[in-house]
Parts: sequence; structure tokens; C-alpha cells
Amino acid sequence: MSLPFELRDERPLRILYLDLNSFFASVQQAEDPSLRNRPVGVCAVQADSSFLIAASYEAKAYGIKTGTQIGEAKRLCPDLVLVSGGHGIYTQYHDRILEALDHVLPVDSVNSVDEMQFRLIGTEREPIEAERLAMAMKHRIWEDVSPALNCSIGIAPNAFLAKLATDLQKPNGLVMIHGHELPDRLRGLRLTEFCGINKRMAARLNSHGIFTSDDLIAKDMKELMRAFGSVMGERWYYLLRGHEVEHKTKQNQSLGHSHVLPPDLRTDAGCKEVLIRLIQKASARLRSTGLYARAMNVQVSGMRKSWTLHVRLSPTQDSVKMTQEFLKSWAEKDFVAPIKVGVTFPDLIEKETVTFSLFEQEEVPRLKLNEAVDSVNRRFGKNSIFLAGMTHAKDTAEERIAFQKTHLFDEGGEKKSRREP
Repeated sequence: MSLPFELRDERPLRILYLDLNSFFASVQQAEDPSLRNRPVGVCAVQADSSFLIAASYEAKAYGIKTGTQIGEAKRLCPDLVLVSGGHGIYTQYHDRILEALDHVLPVDSVNSVDEMQFRLIGTEREPIEAERLAMAMKHRIWEDVSPALNCSIGIAPNAFLAKLATDLQKPNGLVMIHGHELPDRLRGLRLTEFCGINKRMAARLNSHGIFTSDDLIAKDMKELMRAFGSVMGERWYYLLRGHEVEHKTKQNQSLGHSHVLPPDLRTDAGCKEVLIRLIQKASARLRSTGLYARAMNVQVSGMRKSWTLHVRLSPTQDSVKMTQEFLKSWAEKDFVAPIKVGVTFPDLIEKETVTFSLFEQEEVPRLKLNEAVDSVNRRFGKNSIFLAGMTHAKDTAEERIAFQKTHLFDEGGEKKSRREP
């Protein structure tokens, strides 16, 4: 494995990483001053069986966090204020924050709706100047966007450690990790505090005698390669010591949408219509990104029994074809008491690699039809044209930002983000 990294001993401060604290909840508090200093939970559906998308720090003080079931959250904090998340307002604040920060430093990359990083150069790498820039960013957000929005900032020799630094002091933190402190500065941390180590990976590392960050940094490169089971161990060895390591990742390898069913659609017919809606929504996104699906997974989560469908496809972006394939297997469904549905397209490929089958000549003209439908919906509003099978569900499954998304796909009827990350 060839690793282009710097081996210079000084390992200067290169990256400033900014993480907006409890972003969704903070945006709600920014919009409605009466919510400030109160426990707030953001949700998609205000039902006790649903789950929180985000929680304010006042709510987190009660043990409430993202993913807490609403009924349990109410038990933990009877004064919890529930608000329904609206994706449009989050993208507006996202753009306003980027615009404000651009007055301090140009953004290097936007990693999610609430995380972004900036590259330090020249005198910006001096600790005093880096700290000044970090404080300038905080003040810009407070003054240009809202005093309700806080952020934690990490400054380190590489993005991996700068992101880690944002988690070491929340909310409203500012942590600097210097090259000469590494790797000893990382002692005393849990393995799962490192981005990239989930519970499964932690268990794998445990089997190699690595239980804490102290164990992790004590291993040499070959031991880490054995523990991680690949050359990834070599990458970790250098990252933990503050070196920059290039890492090319494959983007857009899968795409999907899920939706918690409202009570009136928790029926077989309701599930069917919402799934057709999700297929149309996801296939429109495929067309907007130039990707093709070779498979489709459909999931129905039931309170008593769930159901999963896997369909192989010749490369396609066609909403009608995907819907037809879904309907062929609909009779096989066996879920009970449905509460959530989802559609996922795994194993996506670029347009340049697609060769259409000689036996599916309708694919090309059908693609032009799909593109025309997308164009009409963007111009005249979402669902100006839609598949008849989703008549009652066409207004469900509104787009919502997940934490790993940087912008929203525009189905029509809403202003697009002015800044594409």
C-alpha cells in the first residue's frame, strides 16, 4: 500500500474541523426563541412509537438522544417539547452558515449537513492564529445566523484527528491537538470514540488484545494490520500519529429512502402506495446523479412481522420498470402490522459502464419519458406528474436531511441550495 503522507517531525496544524452542536434542534430554537433553554426533541412523526431525529442539549441532560423512542423520551422528560422537522429550514440555515464562514476561511469540504472542514495554510497554522480563526467562526455564526447555534471546533494535523477533537469538548468546544503531543494525547479514550470504529470493529480489535486507545497506539504497524485485517491498519498507524494519508472512497454506491407510515396508511394498500412513491422518488434521484441500479431492496417493518424483497435488475433508472418489478412480487408479502417501509438501490454503477440489453430496447425511449417527467415536476412542482398507483400517498415521504447528507435532492416546488458542497 502506497501512502502519500508527510513524515516531517513537526506535523503542523493543517485542518480546522467544525461540528454544529445538536444542529436540527438548535435550528428549531433559532427559529422560535420561546424554545431556547428548553428541552426540545425533533421528530418526523409525533407518535409515541416513533423516534427522535435530534435532541437539544437541554433534552440530552435527561438522557435523551437521537434515536430515543418518543414515548420513552416523554417519560424521561415530561416537559419535552416536540417539534416536527422541516427539511427546508435546515438547508436554509446550512447555506447561511456556509456563507457566514466563507468570510473567515474558504471551506475545504462539506462532510454532512452539520460538519465541514477547512484547510489551514501559511501563518494560519500557527496555534494563536488558528485559535483566532476558530473564534471568528463561532462569532460569525452567532452574529450572522443566530446566537442559538453553537459549534465545536477541532484543530489538528489531519482531518481524522480534527474531527475527533470536536467530540472531546461539547457543546461549544475548541480543542487543538498538536503534532508533538501525538500519539500520547490520544490516551484514555474508548475505541468507539474514534470515527471508523463501531461495535463490530471494536469486538474484532478486542480479539487482538486492543481494548482502549492506549492499546491501539501501543501496537506497531504490522500488529495493527493484523488486528484490522487489512492494510487499513497501516493507515490507522499513521493517522494516529498526525500524518495526512490519502484515502479514496467510492461515492454513491447505494441510494435509498425510508418512511414511517402515518396511522391512516398502515394497511396493505397504504404500504403499497407509499412504496411506489419511494420508488419514484429514489429513481428520480438516480437520474439526477447519472447512476444506474442493478438491484432493488424493498423492506416493510411490521410490529409483529416484517417482510423483505430483493429484486435483480438489468441496469436501469426507469421508475415504471422498477414499479413493475415490485408489483410482480407484491402478492408474496407476509408482513403484519406495518409501521415503516423502505426502498434501497445497492450496487450502483456509472452511466459510462452501462450496456443496454438487446432484449430491453424500451429502456432508452423510456428514459427520455422519465427525464421529461422529472423536468415537469421540477418546473411546476413535485407530483405535477406521478404514477397512478401512488394517488393517496403522493404527498408522503417528504425529503429530510440525514446527518451524512450535505444537500437535498430537489423533486420540485422548492428553491435549490445556492451552494453545492
